[in-house]
Amino acid sequence: MTPSTPIAPAELQRARSILSEIVGAYDAKVVGQQGLRTTLLAALVSGGHVLLESVPGLAKTTAAESIAQAVNASFKRIQCTPDLLPSDIIGTQIYDARTGAFQTQLGPVHANFVLLDEVNRSSAKTQSAMLEAMQERQTSIGGTHYPLPKPFFVLATQNPIEQEGTYHLPEAQLDRFLLKEVLDYPTIGEEAEIVRRVNSGLYETDQDRPGVSLEDVLFLQSLAKRVYLDASILNYIVQTVYVTRHASDYLPPKLASYIEYGASPRASIAFSTVARALAILAGRDHVIPEDVKGYRHQVLRHRIILNFEAAADDVSPETIIDAVFGAVQAP
Repeated sequence: MTPSTPIAPAELQRARSILSEIVGAYDAKVVGQQGLRTTLLAALVSGGHVLLESVPGLAKTTAAESIAQAVNASFKRIQCTPDLLPSDIIGTQIYDARTGAFQTQLGPVHANFVLLDEVNRSSAKTQSAMLEAMQERQTSIGGTHYPLPKPFFVLATQNPIEQEGTYHLPEAQLDRFLLKEVLDYPTIGEEAEIVRRVNSGLYETDQDRPGVSLEDVLFLQSLAKRVYLDASILNYIVQTVYVTRHASDYLPPKLASYIEYGASPRASIAFSTVARALAILAGRDHVIPEDVKGYRHQVLRHRIILNFEAAADDVSPETIIDAVFGAVQAP
């Protein structure tokens, strides 16, 4: 797993400078939510997508828009509703009577940053169209393929309450998201700071756009692919994911009985990808075990499928994930 070209100190310094600019722009707009910030950065550096679960009003849109502005990227927000059509997302062909020909109009998915708000409120057909664009990095309109811009980042949100009239994402589609983050309410101090900023008009003032470009983001993504991942850590990742599929051999019988399906090899790929990104965020050119363990919940919580007995006993995926990692010795 030795990278073809070792990372030079000057490249790490450039990465730190770029990330510092992005973090500064984020913190200027978003109060708290440091976990969300790290998740967004890790996904951005990895080139993956994020599924975000939270109640309304926790700055999801502000966070995504802040990151997009920080890197001078195009940003589109799509409010998902049951009557939303695939063509409303990917685009369509419109007949022009003046020319007697069809003109292609690209949809809002053709942006660097796309926020899919309440993705579980759109129909299964619309969800499939969006997730296909996420996977293939292109759309097909009238038989012609249109590549999506680079970088391309999707932040999809779903509301854990008010589930009436929603369309749950199938497990195979959930697996397409690199990370799943769950947000909680801000602390008293953070909420007071939010109110203070709103009352003072701070959010309405124009911030100087930092000197970060899309080319800088692509540089971070290419740099992350060259981060050294030792064979022992790779084995640690694979063994841990293997335990989720053979829990009865490693976990207490009661905990093992809660798992309906374990994680697929895509989870191992996600762990290695995210670990490399976290190493870049930490200013390192190599992965350490903490890079894997630190994001175990975000990588696995939407990939381990629990049964109805787990729901009845109020057992969370995080409890199972912690037990899985406890069963495997870190290098």
